[in-house]
Amino acid sequence: MASKGDVQTLEKGSIYFFYRPKVNEEEPSGLGDVERMYMVLSPGRRDVVRLAVVGRKKLPDPSEKGRRKYWGFVDMVRKDPTAIRDEFGSDENRTKTRGRQYLPAARPVGEGVYRILRHGDHTHLVYALELPDKTGKVQKDLNIAREASYIISVKNPESGGKPQAGLSDGQQAGFPKKLQEEFRGRKFADADPPEFLDHEGCEFLLIPASDDVKEELGLELNPEHETRHSADVFQELRLDVDENPVRPLFEGKWD
Repeated sequence: MASKGDVQTLEKGSIYFFYRPKVNEEEPSGLGDVERMYMVLSPGRRDVVRLAVVGRKKLPDPSEKGRRKYWGFVDMVRKDPTAIRDEFGSDENRTKTRGRQYLPAARPVGEGVYRILRHGDHTHLVYALELPDKTGKVQKDLNIAREASYIISVKNPESGGKPQAGLSDGQQAGFPKKLQEEFRGRKFADADPPEFLDHEGCEFLLIPASDDVKEELGLELNPEHETRHSADVFQELRLDVDENPVRPLFEGKWD
C-alpha cells in the first residue's frame, strides 16, 4: 500500500466544470434537466486545453471510496482556449418533424486547481474548488465537492469491449506508438504520462478515492480566492456572461 509521502505530481493546472441543459430546457432545476456534464483541464505551462465529457452527467461521489467507476472521454483538445468556449454556445434550428429545437448554452458550475499524481502503483486526479465560495444545490446534485480525489485510468483502444460500451472504434483515440506501448496488452493503463489525455477519443475511468486530499495523500492544493473579476474561466476561456449564465458558478443555484 502506497504511503502519503509516495506521491509525485505529473501535471497541474486549472480545472473547470460545466453542464449543458437538455434541448429546449431553458429553466433547468435538477439533474434530470442536464444533457451533458463537462470537465475542462488546462495544464499549466503547456499549450493545450482539454474538454472532457463526464458520464452519467455527474461526478462520482468522492466520499464513496472505490464503490463506483464512472466513464468519460476527451471530446476536444485545442491550443486556443477560446475554441473550447465556442463549443459551449447555444444553437437553434428548425426541423420538419419537431419544429424549433433550441440547444441551451452550457453553464459554468465550478472552477479550481487540479493535479494528476502518481501514487504508488496508480494515478490520481485531484482538485480543489476556488469557485463558488460556497457550494450549493447544483454542485451537490452534480457531486462537485469542495475537493476530491479520484483514481484515474485510461482505456486501451485496442483492447476491444462489449457492444455499445463506450465510444465506437471510429471515435476512440489513436495513440502514438510510444503511448500505446504503455498498455503492455492490458485493458487499462495509469494516466502516466498525462499526455494520454491530449488525444481526442481518449476514454478514462474515475474511481472515487477521497473527499479530503490532505488526509488521503498529505497534499495541499492551495486554491486561491477568486472573484467575478479575477475568475480564470473569464480570463482564460473568455467566457461570455451574456451567452453563458454564471449564477451556478457564483451562487450554486440552477439556472
